[in-house]
Amino acid sequence: MTTPRRSYRGVSAEQRRDLRREQLLEAGLDLLGTQGWQQTTMTAVCARAGLTERYFYENFAHRDELLLAVLDRIAARIRDVALRALAGPDGDPRAKAEAAIGAFVDLLTDDPRVGRAAILESAAAEPLRARRHELLVGFGQLIATQARALYGDNALPPPRDRINGLMLTGGLAELLMAWLNGEMQIDRQDIIDTVATHFAATARQQ
Repeated sequence: MTTPRRSYRGVSAEQRRDLRREQLLEAGLDLLGTQGWQQTTMTAVCARAGLTERYFYENFAHRDELLLAVLDRIAARIRDVALRALAGPDGDPRAKAEAAIGAFVDLLTDDPRVGRAAILESAAAEPLRARRHELLVGFGQLIATQARALYGDNALPPPRDRINGLMLTGGLAELLMAWLNGEMQIDRQDIIDTVATHFAATARQQ
């Protein structure tokens, strides 16, 4: 016989836990994306979320686990917006690449916290550097997969497709870091056009 789950005002214990996790993740993003990773302590996150340490440890073993969860969630959003842009209306591969890159840049700039967390803090924070590398490699593979979908038999063969994909993601990450840091005074559209042109020129066999 199963024990019925108790609810409070129509909200189950599981739903309340999920809500608290969302509050902690949002607080983590807010601090990471405005104050930086060193200021994103467990105590600061709890204060920003309006929750006690008990609820922090209900969801995360330590501060670094929260930071990784914030970065992973941003990466999932990047993947989602890029794939939705690629699946949009019919167009040539360059136009689709431009739409995907534009969606990615918009995600990073519409909410400045996301841009700082994903591009700047992930490189600066020791707990995030290894995951940042894993994610860049994963996005490089995603680019290779999408290039095959766009160009078919004309796409670069393995392993050149993965090499090109990682070069593009790594170069784009460095470009965006310089842009967000104010080291390069360039326009958003310049970034999109240049990266889309690079993709169109290198993702297929010549």
